Amino acid sequence: MNGDAPEPSGELVRPYAATRGRARPSRLLALEAMVTTTPQGLARVSGLLLEQKSIVTLCVWPQSVIEIAAALRLPVGVVRVLVADAAAERLVDISQLSTPTGGPELDLLDRVLTGLRRL
Repeated sequence: MNGDAPEPSGELVRPYAATRGRARPSRLLALEAMVTTTPQGLARVSGLLLEQKSIVTLCVWPQSVIEIAAALRLPVGVVRVLVADAAAERLVDISQLSTPTGGPELDLLDRVLTGLRRL
């Protein structure tokens, strides 16, 4: 490589490896979905992989998906995959608002817009 280009780092490969190459979670997760550790998650924490262990220990107190991403310094898409996997293994519970149509909740969007206008 030439002297001007930076050397590739493992940081770009790590999230891909953590999700085993998957870019989409097995279930849809909103950014504001709340994640809480289950008793099974706490019981299995010592045998978990690094990312799973981090999510399980972080979510002893409920955390949103976006808060988990910020705390772990991982892309939100990666965290969505990891959290969905953890939920499938019953390590965490996920609580999120859902609408029958699967579309955005207009009341929530209206409150966000009102708050932004106040800024």
